Amino acid sequence: MQETEAYEEITSGISPLAENLKQVTSLLNLLYHVEKTLITKKQYEAMYPKENETELAHLYFIPKPDKVGTPLRPIVSEIHVPAILISKYLDDSFRPVFNRVARKTIYVNSLDLVKQLENHETQGHLLSTTKFITADVKNLYTMIPKGGALDALYRFCVTHGKNGKIGNLSVNTIIRLACLVLDTNCFVFDNKYYKQIRGGAMGSPFTMTLANIYMYEWEQSLIQHQQIRNELYGWYIDDIYMTSNEPIENIKALLDRENEKDPNIRITYTIHESVEFLDVLIENNQAQLKTSVFRKPAAEPYIVPYTSAHPRYFRSNTIHTALLRGIRLCSDVEAFEQERLNIKIALLLNGYPPNFIKRHLKQFFKNHNAMSIYQDLHTETYKKLHLQLLDESLTHPTGSNQPEEQQ
Repeated sequence: MQETEAYEEITSGISPLAENLKQVTSLLNLLYHVEKTLITKKQYEAMYPKENETELAHLYFIPKPDKVGTPLRPIVSEIHVPAILISKYLDDSFRPVFNRVARKTIYVNSLDLVKQLENHETQGHLLSTTKFITADVKNLYTMIPKGGALDALYRFCVTHGKNGKIGNLSVNTIIRLACLVLDTNCFVFDNKYYKQIRGGAMGSPFTMTLANIYMYEWEQSLIQHQQIRNELYGWYIDDIYMTSNEPIENIKALLDRENEKDPNIRITYTIHESVEFLDVLIENNQAQLKTSVFRKPAAEPYIVPYTSAHPRYFRSNTIHTALLRGIRLCSDVEAFEQERLNIKIALLLNGYPPNFIKRHLKQFFKNHNAMSIYQDLHTETYKKLHLQLLDESLTHPTGSNQPEEQQ
């Protein structure tokens, strides 16, 4: 809390809940009843708080074990705060628009990342000199300034809205609602009341989209730099992944310049021929891409135990899903064989009988007409299956992890 200076104590000792509720209801009543056409009846009802259910947010912290020193991520639980429905409505309105605008620079998940990397290699852009860069944006959601975020939101609305609107909300109405969401970020922690004066609450739905819009402006020079050089650039939540064939000194100079551009955005970066991003280990082996499953050192080999009360098909589905993930993320059969061993160990540690494991491993490859992988680690058959399953996961993201048999 002290590091980001994002919070200030409400020294009066009086709960801000009643005042926040009044602010929310007053603005909604003004927009609907007084200024009339600014919001519809449906929007008014969707955003109006259930007054008898409102409560003040509370702050808690989640450790980030993958980061040096295990820093804490502050989460403000806002499930029943007065402005939560406004935040949700704005998020539902903006997220699809933002995702469409920024799709080329967003990694949807690790499978999307692997597919983009393989396309990059196929197009001849992966060289022996190619380096991989990962960067973490420090305290993104608590560091974006309120004024800067609202200015970025305004510009986004003007650029990507239709007839001065997002949906049927005018830009002015959107800014007033977003401002209210930020202004009512209050919570209780350790028997004291606080107000968030920088950024947005992690528990508020619109916070991520607003931060993304702010970041989207910040990253434009990086995007252009990468596009001119046929290099990859993209991000997932607050982590960036990019490629470069420039000397390390030039890459560092570029990223250091970006770090100086906005005092509210600070990135820490890593440059190497081998990096971890999401749950993928990415390696450049003399201009040959190699990807495999990455597990954080603190990760436990926990899966649904064999003796759990889940439906019986969960057991076979657990094996099926783990193998699907392994084949999709592992670029070669050797990496997959190591992952298959890891899966088997995790299953044994969670009480799965060896014969059950063997039967369902065999069934998986039989169902995919790939017994040569199961028996002989056949390289060509594996490569074909890897590409097929990776493409299927991105073309049909749902329904691809169903159990093979209900037993």
